[in-house]
Amino acid sequence: LVQLVESGGGSVEPGGSLKLSCVGSGYTWSWYYIGWFRQAPGKEREAVATIYSGFGYTWYADSVKGRFTVSEDDRARLSYLQMSGLKPEDSGMYYCATTGPVTGYLGDRNAPKYYSYWGQGTQVTVSS
Repeated sequence: LVQLVESGGGSVEPGGSLKLSCVGSGYTWSWYYIGWFRQAPGKEREAVATIYSGFGYTWYADSVKGRFTVSEDDRARLSYLQMSGLKPEDSGMYYCATTGPVTGYLGDRNAPKYYSYWGQGTQVTVSS
């Protein structure tokens, strides 16, 4: 059973930082993507960052470039989303997800439709 569990969310003031973690279990794929998504109330889920596991290929939404960094320890099935310079518009539920096994690099994979397995989410609130 594939499982993803996020942690690290919380409440911070604008300009603050948080580091989200995602631990995966139940899979031994060699090639796959990890995606970080967020969803604010009343809005669609949007991709924030993705990483092609084991190769370090990353993609970032324009709204977070230069402020967020996605990384991983693929052997430990861990992914991280370091967030700095947080803004109120960054608030929302943050999810990590994985595509499942892929045949190779398939581009940015920056849409929810590409992801088969999801964590339960961790809440991020940025306010003063």
